[in-house]
Amino acid sequence: MSGKFITFEGIDGAGKSSHVDWLAELLRQRGLVVNVTREPGGTALGEKLRDILLNEEMHLETETLLMFAARREHLAKLIEPALQRGEWVVCDRFTDATFAYQGGGRGLDRSKLQQLEHWVHADRQPDLTLLFDLPLDVARERIALASRVLDRFEQERADFHERVRQVYLDRARHNPSRIQIIDAQRSISDIQVTLEKIISSI
Repeated sequence: MSGKFITFEGIDGAGKSSHVDWLAELLRQRGLVVNVTREPGGTALGEKLRDILLNEEMHLETETLLMFAARREHLAKLIEPALQRGEWVVCDRFTDATFAYQGGGRGLDRSKLQQLEHWVHADRQPDLTLLFDLPLDVARERIALASRVLDRFEQERADFHERVRQVYLDRARHNPSRIQIIDAQRSISDIQVTLEKIISSI
């Protein structure tokens, strides 16, 4: 039996990453083998590309091509083999993020993103995407309180992040069977109750 592919999405500051390991542990308690990974990244090459993408200025199309290059490696080396073994994959961001950030935030033509998506993973979409959503002002407050150096995406202006959020919500409207919106303003415990119910349904 093929495993399940679950992705976490949301604007910077939405708090999704704090729930990734919790969900993975919940699945393991149910006897499943779970791989926790992230994008960009997930492989040795992908992590090198992640460092470049998060810290180096570059042309928008270069940025997008590198995102998909890291994704192709990720799919070939980790995601697809794990799923074929019947394992589950829990991934912090996937292609929805590229449509949101490079498409919505930076304004790249959606048709180019669709072509790359079809080339890189025409036959693979997440079985479930958990979209952590909250108002931009709350997300910005959380980012401002972060005790670390912010990457170049986190440093973008508020209007950039609002465009990112709107593309995420638009994709959720067009993919209601795959993308579940999580109200990220609620308490961690309330969110975890919701996540457990959603996971039980699949």
